[in-house]
Amino acid sequence: MTNNSPPVYDESKFKILKGLEPVKKRPGMYTRVENPLHIVQEVIDNSADEALAGFAHNIDVEIQKDGSIIVTDDGRGIPVELHKDEGIPVVQAAFTMLHAGGKFDKDDPTSAYRFSGGLHGVGVAVTNALSTAMTVDVWRGGHQWRIGFAGGDVIEPLNKVGDFPRKHGTRVKLKPDAQYFDSVEVPLDALKSLLQTKAALFKGLTCTLTDATGAEPTTHTWQYENGLESLLTDFTDNDEPVTPVLAGHHYMTADDEGFPEGAGAEWAFGWYNGVTNDGQSFTNMIQTPEHGTHVNGMRTALYEAVKTFIEHRAMLPKGVKLQPDDVFKNVRYVLSARVLDPQFKGQTKDALQSRDAVRLVDRSIRPHVEAWLNLNPTHGKTIADLCIQNAVARSRKVDVKEKRKSSSVVMLPGKLADCESKNEAETELFLVEGDSAGGSAKMGRNKENQAILAMRGKGLNTWELEPHQVQTNNEASDIALAIGVPMHGAEDEVDWSGLRYGKICILADADVDGFHIQVLLLTLFYKHFPQLIARGHIHVARPPLYRVDAEAAGKKRPERKHYAMDDNERKAIEDALRKEGYSKLSVVRFKGLGEMNAEQLWDTTLNPDTRRLLKVTVSGDLVDSTREMFGDLMSKSRAGWRKEWMERRGHEVEAE
Repeated sequence: MTNNSPPVYDESKFKILKGLEPVKKRPGMYTRVENPLHIVQEVIDNSADEALAGFAHNIDVEIQKDGSIIVTDDGRGIPVELHKDEGIPVVQAAFTMLHAGGKFDKDDPTSAYRFSGGLHGVGVAVTNALSTAMTVDVWRGGHQWRIGFAGGDVIEPLNKVGDFPRKHGTRVKLKPDAQYFDSVEVPLDALKSLLQTKAALFKGLTCTLTDATGAEPTTHTWQYENGLESLLTDFTDNDEPVTPVLAGHHYMTADDEGFPEGAGAEWAFGWYNGVTNDGQSFTNMIQTPEHGTHVNGMRTALYEAVKTFIEHRAMLPKGVKLQPDDVFKNVRYVLSARVLDPQFKGQTKDALQSRDAVRLVDRSIRPHVEAWLNLNPTHGKTIADLCIQNAVARSRKVDVKEKRKSSSVVMLPGKLADCESKNEAETELFLVEGDSAGGSAKMGRNKENQAILAMRGKGLNTWELEPHQVQTNNEASDIALAIGVPMHGAEDEVDWSGLRYGKICILADADVDGFHIQVLLLTLFYKHFPQLIARGHIHVARPPLYRVDAEAAGKKRPERKHYAMDDNERKAIEDALRKEGYSKLSVVRFKGLGEMNAEQLWDTTLNPDTRRLLKVTVSGDLVDSTREMFGDLMSKSRAGWRKEWMERRGHEVEAE
């Protein structure tokens, strides 16, 4: 073979990753790699699930001098019997096999794990893979059992080490592997916050943290009798709300149509003077730091309840429109939702993405808030006055901004369907692929704050073009005119007074051509509008690929409609519907956005409460590698490299 020959590409180049190898190969796909907090949290979450099931009353965490972490609970203990299919102890399967666990089958409405936080074994298997050593002790059936691991592999088979007739529970000792993390130390404050919230979420649960890394061990203990209300008090540093805190819970019964029995929410919230909206949210006892659709449901519930209260009393000044942010702006909250088969953003579960959670939480909370406002009209008026003040202040701010701009007249693109609001804080521009989808988007949008600019086919690759060359392109020129900000470099001074939209959202089909259009537009913004990305203005909308329809199955199971981003999500939705008793399911695969009508496009992609919108960011430590990546993918001079790269990495593509 000569030096000019292409690299060998045959069956020898195909690799099949088995067991926990995928985790070790790409740990960032399964956990956060800044530090080991998340892999410790996976163990704590399993103990918390035992508390949810009503069997564990204590969770103890200890950080040892050598960096090892021990998590102990007094639950039932992970089963040690042989798995009938795998032929290995269940506890071994839980810690060595992805997607192995006791929480997948949620058919039984009385199941303790019906609304568990994790899939028992997925997270702890990741924890095991990324630990240099792990020992699991189980007290169960009157005996103590032990199994040992190193790097995910069994080094000490399960064996019985003693008899303990009255003891039960699980103890996991792990030592994170430094090669997988930027820092091997678990952030103490974050771990304290995690245990504090677990104690608040489970009344009667005691969580203890012992830090033995210093000269003298220190211990912190959390136990809350008033649950979320107590956590809100701690979270707000004992600040006084303008009215008493509203706390309560509601879970669906067998008579509630459209939702599984036991699903619902628990909450504690209040309105506070001089603060910006802030809160903590949880789904199935797992914290969701980036919130998601359950918080959107709470936002909807409060807005509708307060708006109804204001309208019935004709309190709103003439010409002032109340918006959801006016109501939610001063709210501080703790929200805990129970959702059957939740769909999260990634394995780290940073945000809930289940669209049904909006309706679920709204239905759980709104009646309670409406009743409270009407039973406490004085408090209701105080809240209403605060929300109206927010609406008036927002309107005045927009008026001032418009007067400042009135001296200059800008010719906007003819294809731009502009919005009514001029408030950058709430306006959104959607760059939509194709005239057909653009037409549906125009009909389905909220004309108050959403603008639509239909794009014609694939745009221009602007990576190697100078700004004056880009400006000759109609599509790029229309985008610049619509946004109101000229092309610029990373170090240029930019006049932001002309910016017309707070969010600029790329909306293309969920197929290969759509992804190509996304890349071309991202290239345009990254190269010629870099400060829009730096300021957090650029987003990518994620329309669904499938719609799953379920025919009505009796009075308790009305007709249902779900949307799925990909095949995995579609299969999960189908499984969940069948478990709920639906037998007649049909699946529609969208060929493009143009196939969606206005209502569907609103539900899936435009509605802030149910859409999936990804903010485009560039991490500080990835600036150089990001620029290099764009060069590799978009530069004409790198065409040869791209061909070689596809030949070299093609075996990593998963074929269906």
